Amino acid sequence: MKNIQVIDGAPNATFSIFQATEDEFAVIFPDGRDIEIVTELVERIGELAAARVLQPLWQRPVLKREAMGIHGTLLYDADARREFLPDSRREVDWDERFINEAQRRLFRAHR
Repeated sequence: MKNIQVIDGAPNATFSIFQATEDEFAVIFPDGRDIEIVTELVERIGELAAARVLQPLWQRPVLKREAMGIHGTLLYDADARREFLPDSRREVDWDERFINEAQRRLFRAHR
């Protein structure tokens, strides 16, 4: 199982973590991605397939204090963030202007 943190633009968002099976995770985050925007997921695989892969997640919440890592970030209401996200949708590819020096070193070592 892999943990996905859900980031929602709503003021009452909880930024909760949900578990995905390996297969679900591979559909949501293909090609080594670890960031996905829900609207892009729907565009990529279709509304019905997206609903099929996301529906089981909502039944598998994880307490943050018990999560053993976050493997992916799923963004809702991401229009304002879209221009800042790396095209690769990989955390290690963030534009260096948007991260601190320690993150730059870490990400360079893991590209």
